[in-house]
Amino acid sequence: MPRPKKPRFVSAYPAIAAFVPQGVIVTGEIFMSVEELESIRLSDFEHLDQETAANMMEVSRHTYGRILANARSIVAEAMVTGKALKIGGGAYEFRGMGGRRQRRGVRRHGRR
Repeated sequence: MPRPKKPRFVSAYPAIAAFVPQGVIVTGEIFMSVEELESIRLSDFEHLDQETAANMMEVSRHTYGRILANARSIVAEAMVTGKALKIGGGAYEFRGMGGRRQRRGVRRHGRR
């Protein structure tokens, strides 16, 4: 039996749940977890270095690098092949009001 995944911390649930290409025939769907989107947000949108971003998500720098590499691969596949990108699921937690943590345990969809 594999070891259970340690939840990663994210700032908030994403406001956008999917991206669909326009002007082309959609060739399928690909799924990205909430923590993968958070890694792209921290590194590519907020321009944080991997060590700082890893500390924010409370994971090791090596684990953060794997999450980020996988997320970038998913985005690239969606853009190159014309697949719809759907965001949701994963093993994550986020801090609510007053520093309380809320746990999320939504199942993650695999690639299709």
